[in-house]
Amino acid sequence: MPKILLNKENLFYNLETISQKTGSKEKVAVVLKDNAYGHGLVEIAKLANEFGIKRAVVKTLDDALKIEKFFDFILILAEKSFHTYSHTFHIALNSLDEIENIPENANVHIKVDTGMHRNGILPNQLEEAILGLSKRKIIISGVFTHHRGADELSTDFFWQRAVFSRVKSDVKRICEQLLLPIPEFHSCNSAALFRTANFDEAFARVGIATYGYLDNAGIYKFPKLKPVMSLWASKISTRELKKGQSVGYGGKFTANEDMTVSTYDVGYGDGFLRLNERNSYTTPKGYKVLGKVSMDNLSLNCSDNEVCIFDDVTKLAEIHDTITYEITTTLNPYIEKEIVWKKYSF
Repeated sequence: MPKILLNKENLFYNLETISQKTGSKEKVAVVLKDNAYGHGLVEIAKLANEFGIKRAVVKTLDDALKIEKFFDFILILAEKSFHTYSHTFHIALNSLDEIENIPENANVHIKVDTGMHRNGILPNQLEEAILGLSKRKIIISGVFTHHRGADELSTDFFWQRAVFSRVKSDVKRICEQLLLPIPEFHSCNSAALFRTANFDEAFARVGIATYGYLDNAGIYKFPKLKPVMSLWASKISTRELKKGQSVGYGGKFTANEDMTVSTYDVGYGDGFLRLNERNSYTTPKGYKVLGKVSMDNLSLNCSDNEVCIFDDVTKLAEIHDTITYEITTTLNPYIEKEIVWKKYSF
């Protein structure tokens, strides 16, 4: 069976780099949604807790319940039904309509749409939201937004920051008028954090940087991070391919000399995306994926019993014309995960 190795040393290096930027571990919230970007929800939660991270961000209540014991604060981004809640949990309010679905005495973080136009209330709905929540005895523990282009070379980042700055002022004014505590403010994702000169918010919601990637990092001279995940496969069979013989569906690879070929137990059914056979992919040890990737296996020009398929998905993201996030989150959650301290020796 394929397996994922999680490099603890690399994860801790990334978390230390992030903590230095925020100013402390207390100002880091690790984003664990979508199975911790494919790395394993519980596995990464345990490691983050061991490092000293106290905050996490997840997508659903079920995810929050799985990792509740590891964190003092968990922000739940997209839950519609709350059959239980905890003082550890903080519910994201994505629209005014959701106010009626939130339990009394729950903690809520109001999401404000500052320009992404996806989720969140509008800035001019702040007073209505705060009044509606306070009437239902719901605790407004935070107000936040999300950047739509912090990792892109554009002015979007700056005008969204300006809009959120006005939102902060309005929230403070409204809360003071209603004699309500001032909530926490947060807006930075991974790229936004490293584009912020003097970070001064309650915490940063750090997703992809936790796992070792910052897309377009070269443009902004972001720090070099270390990928946490590597994908490994075991050999199924080996054969000698004669010159002129082909391997795999459609016979897309034909040997130009006699060679040793083996199949390994990972394929697109495991979430390793089907390569376009016109693009070549080479494993970290220098083995080539031959022809088409099958549902449950792929072929390489080697006979090793175990092979690292990738330890950095940047090249795969380029081949598939996508982002690193998609490569890691596409992997099937059932793949066995093992935590290692140092980088596996090839």
